[in-house]
Amino acid sequence: MKKLFLLQVVFVFLSTLSVNAQVKHKENILGADISFLPELEARGIVFSDQGVSKDAILLLKEKGFNYIRLRIFVNPAADSGYSPKKGFCDLAHTMTMAKRIKDAGMKFLLDFHYSDNWADPGHQIKPSAWEKMSFNEMKQALKNHTVEVLTALKKQNTFPDMIQVGNEINHGIVWPEGSNANMDQLTDLLKEGVAGVRAVSKSVPIMMHLACGGQNEESLKFLDQLIAKKVSFDVIGQSYYPQWHGTLTDLKNNLTDLAKRYHQEIIVVEYTAFKKEVNDIAFEVQGKKMKGTFIWEPLNTWERIFEKDGKSNALINLYPEIAKKWIEPIH
Repeated sequence: MKKLFLLQVVFVFLSTLSVNAQVKHKENILGADISFLPELEARGIVFSDQGVSKDAILLLKEKGFNYIRLRIFVNPAADSGYSPKKGFCDLAHTMTMAKRIKDAGMKFLLDFHYSDNWADPGHQIKPSAWEKMSFNEMKQALKNHTVEVLTALKKQNTFPDMIQVGNEINHGIVWPEGSNANMDQLTDLLKEGVAGVRAVSKSVPIMMHLACGGQNEESLKFLDQLIAKKVSFDVIGQSYYPQWHGTLTDLKNNLTDLAKRYHQEIIVVEYTAFKKEVNDIAFEVQGKKMKGTFIWEPLNTWERIFEKDGKSNALINLYPEIAKKWIEPIH
């Protein structure tokens, strides 16, 4: 009888481990940044797979994607903005896209570009409305913008499931004040962004996004400075484009080292080339700190999975297998 009881205890324990493994596996992220979608649809592009037309978001979901990433600018409709007069990637367009994503049963990552135009390692131009502000006024404006956007999304019941405070920030944000040459000011600005997020949600994961996928030394230097200056964040994001960020081996070595050194989870939040390889590297990193990947603009950019006319191509068929391997629950 005692032996039977012990066997039952072992069985329950193993069953619990199995269930936990399933849940953990299912929480992995297979994401896509499709911020271009409203612009493409405005041009009349209709997306299809195997001759069947469907909402691009639903097509991605069918292929195993479970997360969408959206960028948002401060005032993209400005004359010097990303989308003069039209305002693509502003709050209104973001709210519409957020509703479509949630209605599809997917999650979304919101990526704050604290600029009217592209923010990346070569461009971090301050919004036109902030140009004449003092540094303290600029900090407040950055926080206010963050709160305004997130409050609107919360009221619509489409709050992001993860938030980036800045885009590819290893060279800074809101230049010149927030350049990485001025780390005290840069971290002050990042703290205001974090405070803006926390004013609306105490629990949503916050990402700091670097463009250093295969660059370990630069990654460590930047992250150590953020931590030393007490910038609070939950996720390390990395871009990986081989023309700038090294080989696949460099990517693997960097992610492995980051997972060992830091408690934060890690996401390859932008990539396009080596789709299968990048996902395998990401999900095989030891320590279970790798949460997933986001392909950058697969609807029409670089190594896209849809052609310019909206028809899917052969690359889209990689994703059901990637999802089966890394995203679907283990049975």
